[in-house]
Parts: sequence; structure tokens; C-alpha cells
Amino acid sequence: MPDNLLLAREGQTALITVNRPQVLNALNSQTLIELGQAIADVRSDASVRAVVITGAGGKAFVAGADIGELAALSPADARKHALLGQRVFAAIEQLGKPSIAAINGFALGGGCELAMACTLRVAADTARLGQPEINLGILPGFAGTQRLTRLVGKGAALDLLLTGRHVTADEAHRLGLVTRVVPAADLLATVSALATELAAKAPIAMQYVLEAVQRGGEIPFDDAAVLEASLFGLACSTADMHEGTRAFLDKRKPAFKGE
Repeated sequence: MPDNLLLAREGQTALITVNRPQVLNALNSQTLIELGQAIADVRSDASVRAVVITGAGGKAFVAGADIGELAALSPADARKHALLGQRVFAAIEQLGKPSIAAINGFALGGGCELAMACTLRVAADTARLGQPEINLGILPGFAGTQRLTRLVGKGAALDLLLTGRHVTADEAHRLGLVTRVVPAADLLATVSALATELAAKAPIAMQYVLEAVQRGGEIPFDDAAVLEASLFGLACSTADMHEGTRAFLDKRKPAFKGE
């Protein structure tokens, strides 16, 4: 069992909770390694169709990297640490299943980077987000400069990265950094319902949508359109496609099996 994570199942949803509330769920190397293993386990479990990631306690999603650990790293070890975080967050982004960050408090530095690696980000109205690394004399190391720029645009990203300021959940929503904002008391129920909704969709089509958006966003438009057409063709070869079209014609809800 991991020391710094809590793992739970609710139907077809896996819930991963970063469980270091005494340090506002700061990400140290051990936590990153445990998170990477949890994501690998979720990937290989076909019965899991959606993943929720959140933080323990009422104050923080993840307040950032573990500064005590970070301050003691040599330059070479700091680079290794950054690459570890990048690999784990890339595994979340490339999971092939939807992941939802339930942002229940501070999501700063590495916490904001973790949230950005998720498919969707639902924030409590009390949450605060930001990339304050500049105030420590460093910059984001877990690909935060890249994901933030892709989510909110170059100008807004530079504003946040260069000032290190925190933004409210409402401002983060206006910027496109989070996808939804809900009252804090409703956060987990809202995210649970959303995860259940996503888990009921066709999992192969879901995987292809994620691939089309993620890979397509990094290549020229014409090449991305060809990728989409190829994935569309593959989706049309699945039993889920036949179930979905039959259910539509029969005016009933489809029962997708991921086949």
C-alpha cells in the first residue's frame, strides 16, 4: 500500500487522493513515484473507466513541490526530479481514460501542474491556483510552462509565470485554466457525478477522442484531420459503435463494453 496516497473505487471510477495534509499535500519524490504506480495500475485495469485525483484535508489539492526536499537537491538531481514529475504527469495525460482534478484548495506550483495534466479540472469556489516558482528563484519543472501556455495562451501564461500570483477559481475559469467552478460543499459530489457520466461513455471512443485532441494539437491541422479520420474509421469497427447506433435507433440507452 502506498504511504502518501489513498486509493478507492466507486463503481467504474478510481479515486486517488494525495494524502500528506500535514504539508498541504506537497509532492515529494516518493509521492510522485507512488502516483506513477497508481496511474499504471489504473491504466491496466479495464474495469476503471474514469479517474478522480484530489487532495486530503480541507486546505489543499496539492500546494506544490516539497520545498524542503527541493532545497537540498543538486542541479543534476533537480533535473532528475523534474523529469520524474514530467513522466508521471505525462502518464496521466496519456492515460487513455478521462481524469478529473477535484481542486479542493490550493493548487500551486506542482499542484497546478498536476491539475493541468488531468483531462478536466473542477475547482471549488474557494480554490486558489498559480505557478509561484518565480518567487523561489526557479521556474516550473513538471512541464507547467508548456501546459499552461497551451491552456490559457501565451500572454496569460506569462502573466502567471512571471508574477507568480495566485488566481481565484473564478479567474482561473475565465482564463480557461479550470473547466468548472462549483461551491466547495458540492465539489466531490459534482466530480463523482461527472466521473460516473464519463465512465458510461464508450471507452474506446473516449480513448480516441483524447488521442485526437492531445496528438492533434501538436501537429499541423491537415495531419491532425487525417489522424481524426483514421481514428473515426477504427471506432466504426468496434462493437460499441454498433451498440451505440442500435441503441439510438431503438431509443434506449447504450450499454458500452469497451469492445
